[in-house]
Amino acid sequence: MEPWEIADAFYQLEKSGKVKQFGVSNFNSAQISLLQSYCEETLLVNQMQLSLTHAGMIQQGIETNTLLEGSVVRDMSVLDYCRENRMTIQVWSPLQYGMFEGNFIDNDKYIQLNNVLNRIACEKGVSKTAIAIAWLLRHPAQFQVLAGTTNVAHLRDTCEASKIDLTRQEWYELYLAAGHVLP
Repeated sequence: MEPWEIADAFYQLEKSGKVKQFGVSNFNSAQISLLQSYCEETLLVNQMQLSLTHAGMIQQGIETNTLLEGSVVRDMSVLDYCRENRMTIQVWSPLQYGMFEGNFIDNDKYIQLNNVLNRIACEKGVSKTAIAIAWLLRHPAQFQVLAGTTNVAHLRDTCEASKIDLTRQEWYELYLAAGHVLP
């Protein structure tokens, strides 16, 4: 990227009244820092793919200083950077596994996860989708989940998730059921 060009475009859009605030998508911490050094405006959000099964930025923090695969820093600690700089992470594809591979809800690749999602959903009287979204909302980074759906049921589930209080034990149970490890 040419950070000065992006910063100038941000400035022109703001000056013309077309936008009020700015953010980025899929930037690591160094990219954010570089762009921010050219912008007068504070970058407020970073849209990132994140889900129970695509949780590398969370894994890295949990598995730090181990020889486990999840301890490898692939994103320059973007989660910690965003939290430190009070930058909101907006989560896209909150039900996807991998990169655009599909939904993990009711997927045969995630039987254990779906069993735990189902049990907790039944206990709380909501859907598995709502529990999967609530898992993201329970994180102390205060993620915002983007509801990029035309499915009315998914939109309702996403809204319902904000009313669900997962315990720390339930959060970690879901994390483990998704195939992650605790050192």
